Amino acid sequence: MKKYIAEFIGTFALVFCGTGAIIVNEQSNGSLGLIGIALAFGITISAMIYIFGNISGTHINPSVTIALLIGKLTSKRDAVFYISAQILGAILASVLLKFMFSKNLTLGTTIPSGELLQSFILEFVLTFFLMLTILGVTSKKEFSNIAGLVIGLVVTGIIIFAGPISGGSFNPARSFAPAIVSGNITALWIYLTAPTLGAIVAMLIWKSFNKTE
Repeated sequence: MKKYIAEFIGTFALVFCGTGAIIVNEQSNGSLGLIGIALAFGITISAMIYIFGNISGTHINPSVTIALLIGKLTSKRDAVFYISAQILGAILASVLLKFMFSKNLTLGTTIPSGELLQSFILEFVLTFFLMLTILGVTSKKEFSNIAGLVIGLVVTGIIIFAGPISGGSFNPARSFAPAIVSGNITALWIYLTAPTLGAIVAMLIWKSFNKTE
């Protein structure tokens, strides 16, 4: 049960602090900027990894959990409860933000700024690299002390890159919650499918590179 609660709290923190930063940026006339928002996401993820990494592995992302399930690195039972906890944590965070910032119309929803295909490709490719990073730094004990820092920095970097086009999600729970709570679900399918496919492809390639006799 502890690991499911950890996933709930970790995803709550990610959505509350990350999408909260987007809301604060809008309300304060851009005081945080894209870099500030990216850092809010990245630092929060790093912190959650160091807090809950030894309890749940700190997936806090359904795409990561699904990819690990396909790679046989987690069980079906854990995957179901992890994803449920992640979605519930994300929704609670968005509901609380809605209560705090009732006049905000999007609550940090990820919305493509250009063509849908652009956002789909960005979300797919960058989640692919994020998943490879996660697998790379968590597979070797010598990287255990810096895993949270590395993953947080990668998240920060890819949000800075993709944020102006796709919103920089790479996480279905992060996109699902504000979209549902705010009612902005037009392009939600992109943020549910593209990151998940990207993470799965990364897992399959990683497994092919690390086959044992």
